[in-house]
Amino acid sequence: MSRYHSYINSAQELVSAYNGTEPFASFLRKFFSANKKFGSKDRKMIAHLCYCFFRTGKLFEDAGKEEKFLSAVFLCSQSSNELLQHLKPEWNEQVMQPVHEKIRLMNRTFNASLIFPSVEELSEGIDAEEFALSHFVQPDLFLRIRPGQHQTVFKKLASAGISFEPKTETSIAVFNSTNIDQVIDLNKEAVVQDYSSQRVGELMSKLRGKNKKMTVWDCCAASGGKSIMANDLLSDIDLTVSDVRESILANLKKRFAEAGIKSYKSFVADLTEPVSKKNAYDLIIADVPCTGSGTWGRTPEQLCYFKRETINHYNSLQKKILLNSISSLKSGGMLLYITCSVFRKENEEVVEWMGTELHLVKDEMRLLKGYNVKADTMFAALLTKP
Repeated sequence: MSRYHSYINSAQELVSAYNGTEPFASFLRKFFSANKKFGSKDRKMIAHLCYCFFRTGKLFEDAGKEEKFLSAVFLCSQSSNELLQHLKPEWNEQVMQPVHEKIRLMNRTFNASLIFPSVEELSEGIDAEEFALSHFVQPDLFLRIRPGQHQTVFKKLASAGISFEPKTETSIAVFNSTNIDQVIDLNKEAVVQDYSSQRVGELMSKLRGKNKKMTVWDCCAASGGKSIMANDLLSDIDLTVSDVRESILANLKKRFAEAGIKSYKSFVADLTEPVSKKNAYDLIIADVPCTGSGTWGRTPEQLCYFKRETINHYNSLQKKILLNSISSLKSGGMLLYITCSVFRKENEEVVEWMGTELHLVKDEMRLLKGYNVKADTMFAALLTKP
């Protein structure tokens, strides 16, 4: 058996053993740790096969093992591929063709719902076909350059020979596998932050100058990326952060230290329950838990293991969090609602609910499309409390 057939067999073994209960990257690390026979090249090829398999969702569910993996690699490759060269050379010659031409060559009919689950649930304005096809390509790695650090970052990237693509004055894209932490001082000079996540700052910037010292509560702070952005965009703020996980706040504390943010308050809070510690804030940032469906280009295993009922679970969770946090918003204060979901039940429908049930007034609502620029797709809305 050629080593290429062996790669396919190993990839089949992996995807068959995986059940979707943990990130595939973690599952993969454990597998290779327990199977030391695989060299660096072997691990890279097998991992690539698995991720291509997941990226194509259920498009090749009816195919045989070898056809399934070769078809997935063909659709997800934009340049000559070693495995295709040896096992399917006629496809390798056509690998740079547009994806629809590749699908035609395989005698397949394209159906977005076979790639992305629950396409009928997508937010308005998303092109289902273009969005589904975007999952064949791994998203870029994006950096947000912090104030006063442009020359330092550009100089370090040039010295390391790293090419980048400017997106905005403060945003750049680099190849996903770039070891950027070995080149720049992360959090101090630049923050790893998806392009669409950075665009949430456009809504944040609308609040600049509203108060001399704005009180801000990042109520689902996670690792603090939105808080660092608020600090950079809104300057002198009185910042409070919270999260349901104490371990996450420990990571946030380390990250804030690297970013030079010293003055802030933090506390652990489960916002599915009423908040006992209440303050009045000018701005609440609610980057709520969600399906993460706008980020599945980075975790394509979700295309195969996502369950539709999860949408309703997160819709309910988001409403509980908003209901329990809104009492801490000042009259005239603003709520910045954020998800990395593409489902309307987590996006537009929640905004409508906030208007009806919480009596918030919608100022602006944006679907932040990233699927046409190798970025995540997100949603953000700015609302005012009368």
